[in-house]
Amino acid sequence: MRLIIAIIRPEKLHDVLEALYHREVRGLTISRCQGHGGETSEVATYRGTRVKMELVEKIRLEIAVSQAFVDVTVDTIATVARTGDVGDGKIIVQPLDQTIRICTGEHDADAVTPAGPVVE
Repeated sequence: MRLIIAIIRPEKLHDVLEALYHREVRGLTISRCQGHGGETSEVATYRGTRVKMELVEKIRLEIAVSQAFVDVTVDTIATVARTGDVGDGKIIVQPLDQTIRICTGEHDADAVTPAGPVVE
């Protein structure tokens, strides 16, 4: 199991959600967040360097998936969220030790996106 965290542009959210749905990736959390990466310009001094750290609105997706869904989830987000411009975001894949679905008591792979992807 893996926890996939994706930081994407807000205007790409609908397209990413639709693409994930078509690839049978279910169960995710969406949060609004702010941050910056490569989109900085000079204005203030930070560690001896003049930079402008303007925070940009982003969307954070968190998706717990079984091993079989890792590649399809990452590839879908990377493809659909890409504009080719600085600020498209990041995808982080972390190991997931344990998952429990509270309403049913299911554990681990039974509590996340199913074991076998259906790709259209």
